[in-house]
Amino acid sequence: MGSLSNKHLVLGVTGGIAAYKSADLARRLRELGAEIRVVMTRAATEFITPLTMQAVSANPVRLHMLDAEAESGMSHIELARWADAVIVAPASANFIAKMAHGRADDLLSTLCLATEAVVALAPAMNQQMWENPATQDNLARVKQNGVRVFGPAQGAQACGETGPGRMLEPTEIAARAAELFSTGALDGRHVLVTAGPTWEALDPVRGITNRSSGKMGYAVAEAALEAGASVVLVSGPTALADPEGVTTVHVRSAQEMLEAVHAQANNIDIFIAVAAVGDYRPETVAPQKIKKHSDTLTIKLVKNPDILASVAALSPAPFTVGFAAETENLEHHARKKLLDKRIDLIVANDVRVGSAGFDSDYNQLLLIDKNGVIELPRARKIRLARALIQRVAGKYHAKSTAQDSRYAHR
Repeated sequence: MGSLSNKHLVLGVTGGIAAYKSADLARRLRELGAEIRVVMTRAATEFITPLTMQAVSANPVRLHMLDAEAESGMSHIELARWADAVIVAPASANFIAKMAHGRADDLLSTLCLATEAVVALAPAMNQQMWENPATQDNLARVKQNGVRVFGPAQGAQACGETGPGRMLEPTEIAARAAELFSTGALDGRHVLVTAGPTWEALDPVRGITNRSSGKMGYAVAEAALEAGASVVLVSGPTALADPEGVTTVHVRSAQEMLEAVHAQANNIDIFIAVAAVGDYRPETVAPQKIKKHSDTLTIKLVKNPDILASVAALSPAPFTVGFAAETENLEHHARKKLLDKRIDLIVANDVRVGSAGFDSDYNQLLLIDKNGVIELPRARKIRLARALIQRVAGKYHAKSTAQDSRYAHR
């Protein structure tokens, strides 16, 4: 079964006897690493209590569209932005009909309309309701709109009948939820990502570093893994847990990062340099703690190796992506870096922007290559990472196809 590590899932529960399985589903999703927020319709509370769902999800259950404690008092907007996916299980015939026709008369139906995240329905109803042409028409419409449908299964139903309409078991729904994030865009490819800051020692106690948290790089590594790649993450010192399924190599200095990268560089297809590598390091490192003897202290710095440029200069070179964190003239400086280092793509962000960039779970990016600029507006870093990886995969495959075509005509 796949992983849901670090995924944000909204679990919607609608009215139906299968709602008793939703508690087990929440537990299964959490076992796979997901963080859960439960939204229940009024009818759902007739079958299972919000207190039960709160206990198994470890978070308060949301019931009302207008909530004084939610962002701007609107739970549907807060949850729509928070979610990586919305799983509605059970999804009643009534709820499917609302989804098909765009009705938004409660919190769950409204957030399904408001979110950009993938929405999946696990139908549960009497076999006659399932086979009714109106239900089938509604299902066809929601699928056409990009909604995923899990099941249903065939079997004995609470009404005493047997047939299609039984909700899939929680273990299968959880497995299918994990598959939602598997795009296959980089199946069989090897991706190397750098992340976090570097630490350049002054003495055994002090050093020169920067504010990078590593969150963007770790998100890119996870997104590449979701796309089917084999991923190595070379990380400077961070407070983050190693991403599940990713081979993580820990380093401290720029020189250590350079060595770790080049130990892998000949076996990779794509290199994504997200790390905020220090440009300079002290020329010498004091063997003991530097004491405060005078009002000033002069430290001579020397330039660190350019990891990104060194990988781009390999022959053959992997598809190479750099990051540029800037405080002014964002596009100008990023494009200069793209050309100077001869890389395939540069990802730029303005670190002056409030609540984005360093130390934040959010970011906003410009993707710049020789063909133009694509803007990725402010969003959670993992969502931006998925969008970035999809574009990197497309550009990588296009470049590989063009190179194969040139070789074929030689």
